[in-house]
Amino acid sequence: MPPLKGKDLADVHRQLAEPAHWNIVEQHHIVRSYKFPDFKSALAFVNRVGALAEEQGHHPDILLGWGKVEITLWTTLWMA
Repeated sequence: MPPLKGKDLADVHRQLAEPAHWNIVEQHHIVRSYKFPDFKSALAFVNRVGALAEEQGHHPDILLGWGKVEITLWTTLWMA
């Protein structure tokens, strides 16, 4: 399935909660970074995101580090 691009991607981007925090990258995926006071809080967030992703059947790329999490969603997932 082809990724969303142009107006279609912009329309979906506007529908996100806090769209200004999500960055569109190369017209085929979006990325958002989150900051936390420590690793334990960041890990708890990742576990919540993971549970939700499993429920929805849409699995983002997740980068976990001390006090930070980066979520990457590929736009083809929105059309599945």
